[in-house]
Amino acid sequence: MNRRTLLITLASLPVLRAAAAPEPDQVPESNRASESDQTPPVVFDPVLPGRTLSFPSDHGAHPGFRTEWWYATGWLTLPDGSPLGFQSTFFRVRTGIGEHNPSAFAPRQLILAHAAIADPRLGRLRHDQRAARVGLGRAGCATGQTGVWVGDWRFEQDADRYRARIDGDGFGYDLTLVPDGPPMLNGAAGFSRKAPDPSNASYYYSRPHLQVSGTVTLDGRRQAVTGLAWLDHEWSSEYLPPGAKGWDWMALNLNDGSALMAFRMRGAAGQSIWSAATLRPAGGAAEALPPDAVAFEPLRRWRSPRTGIEYPIEWRVRIGTRTLRLAPLMDDQELDSRRSTGTVYWEGAVRAQEDGREVGRGYLEMTGYGETIRVG
Repeated sequence: MNRRTLLITLASLPVLRAAAAPEPDQVPESNRASESDQTPPVVFDPVLPGRTLSFPSDHGAHPGFRTEWWYATGWLTLPDGSPLGFQSTFFRVRTGIGEHNPSAFAPRQLILAHAAIADPRLGRLRHDQRAARVGLGRAGCATGQTGVWVGDWRFEQDADRYRARIDGDGFGYDLTLVPDGPPMLNGAAGFSRKAPDPSNASYYYSRPHLQVSGTVTLDGRRQAVTGLAWLDHEWSSEYLPPGAKGWDWMALNLNDGSALMAFRMRGAAGQSIWSAATLRPAGGAAEALPPDAVAFEPLRRWRSPRTGIEYPIEWRVRIGTRTLRLAPLMDDQELDSRRSTGTVYWEGAVRAQEDGREVGRGYLEMTGYGETIRVG
């Protein structure tokens, strides 16, 4: 839901401020538009119930919508058996700026990316970020199939598999992710409400139980890894409901082959504004659970020594008749993305227990525990 996540008010994005203000000698005088030159407001494509998601075309970008993300997370195992978590998130943002400006410098679409490795031996995330306007050889995204890139960071689809290639500060990875079945449609056949008002919604599907193989490079040392991952692809033009401060989201690959996604939109007082979940049994059809079947209860909190933000990092989550307890791979999985999307959030690998035994692994995302998140 970042995935997964985290595009605050467009005018305040650091990358947008930079992209919208190129050096004077880079742009011809005739291509420099002032606010008074703007045409009527841009109309973003709406998310409406009843649309049938179509594959493979919906694996690609949807540039008419305000925001979109491809969000891959998972657990990896090193040759010595040590666990790692990984995150690879690419955002596409339609800014509403310069859409009628023919200049290649106009920041009509942006690509932003976050990548991280959770390494318990280090005790905190290794993470990095990238951002650029689409075009000029800096960034781009494909329609019809998954293909999004910024600089030398890439997340691409080739037939029945995905490939994530990241070269970050002190870490990198080159991973192949192979699905075990068709996409899991969240909500009502992919129409995922975020509030009682159905205008706050997204199109949203997941690819759970992705078999992972490849390499991870840490401080210059490359090692082979295997693992299990989860991919979310989500796009929207009106995401957060009024009064929402952020969200709590989880995705779990369960040991019995089933898959579980759950989230709640959270108000300033910590109350749930809207909750939902999708449960797909192994080899079965996905079931959408309504708000009254989903409950998040925080159990343990951790305060970041860098930002002072306090996050609930252990949870009891009720999904229908089941109750799961989530515990992190390590406490410090805070990701500071203020150089790209302008926010700080907690994104981390977690274990899920039921009746005292581990039943699955996945990822937990928590936003809005510092500043309020604002998403189109």
